[in-house]
This record gives sequence, structure tokens and C-alpha cells, in this order.
Amino acid sequence: MQVLTLGRRPYDGIETAMREFTAARGPETEDELWLVEHDPVFTQGLAGRPEHVLGASGIPVVQTQRGGQVTYHGPGQVVAYPLVDLQRMGIYVKEFVFRLESAVLRVLESCGVTGHRIVGAPGIYVRLDDPFSHAALAPHGPGGNPFAGLGKIAALGIKVSRHCSYHGLALNVAMDLEPFSRIDPCGYAGLATVDLRSLGVDIEWNDAAERLAKALQRHLTP
Repeated sequence: MQVLTLGRRPYDGIETAMREFTAARGPETEDELWLVEHDPVFTQGLAGRPEHVLGASGIPVVQTQRGGQVTYHGPGQVVAYPLVDLQRMGIYVKEFVFRLESAVLRVLESCGVTGHRIVGAPGIYVRLDDPFSHAALAPHGPGGNPFAGLGKIAALGIKVSRHCSYHGLALNVAMDLEPFSRIDPCGYAGLATVDLRSLGVDIEWNDAAERLAKALQRHLTP
């Protein structure tokens, strides 16, 4: 897998380039991993509902081909786009999502943070009261709310065309988190969003991107 660190880029150009790369690739095309830091943008998934955008206030809202609902990308966030031939790897979408989440969990672990999965809600979450706790989450969360006491630190949304993936995941490192208050993150009203800095972890974007790239290569190498 070739890793390309693209730096700060507008969303539109990268999304177009991903689609073009995926449409043009053949059976022998090498998989690539693109690491990007985007200018501020809200992106809507295919099933995205406009009512989940509470007030964009000057930040563009872009319709995409990925799955999921609305999310925010902006400076201080590592966005990783694994352009992977799933058929060549011999895995299906569910396993691919599991591996992406596993890579994020490994990065968080390297920072001393314990991440958690929630069934039916792709991405990675942390305990707001103790992000370093290793205790397992309750099956359904306090009061039956699976997000109670949790904050989302990594979002995930992919698209698969002809067995090849594009789009990917976003890990919050050191952001202005205010724009997340203008949306229902990933379609969940009131869902808290956190980054590593707000958890007390001081790490540079380049360091977090390198750790994520290594973890993704480990989990996505055939």
C-alpha cells in the first residue's frame, strides 16, 4: 500500500480525485492510502437528511457518495482515505469497517486512550468521564442510551465501487470542535464530539497521521 500525505487540501478536489482513481484502477493497481487535513466542510452521506444540519453558518455543505449521515472535517483532524481492492484482499465490507476501526483503536491505545465500538454506529467513542479507563461499556448504555457518557473521536464512512473502497475515516486530533455543534453528528442529536487535545493528549498532526498510517497498513495488508 502506497501512503500519500497530501497535507491541507479542499474537500471537493480530493473527493473528485478519489472517484477518478477508483474508476480508473484495474486488477493490478496498487492500493493507496491518502492522508489529508481538510479545510472546514460539512459532508453529507447518501442517506444524509438535511434536518441534521442545524446551521452551517458559512461552512459549505457537500453531498457525497459515501454511506452515513452528516459529519464535519476541518483543521486539526487526520482524514484517512484507504483506496483498497477488497476483492483482492478477500474481505467484505463488514470486515473492512472492523479493520478500519481496529486501526483507530490501536492509535488511541498508543496515546493511552481507550476507544470503544458501538454496535450499529460505526466509528470510535471514548468515555467522557475517564477516557483512559479499560472498563467495558454497559451493553445498552445508561438509561438505554448507547451514547450516554460517551464522545465520538473518530467518524467512518465509506463507499465501495466494483469491490474497491474510497472515502474512509477521520480522527479528531486538535480541532476547533464548535462546528460539530451545528450538526447532529452522524445523525445522532446531542452526540458529543471530542478530540485528543480535549482529552489531555498533546500530539502533533503529523505524528497522529503517521501512527494511523502504520496501523492501517498493518490491518489492510493482504
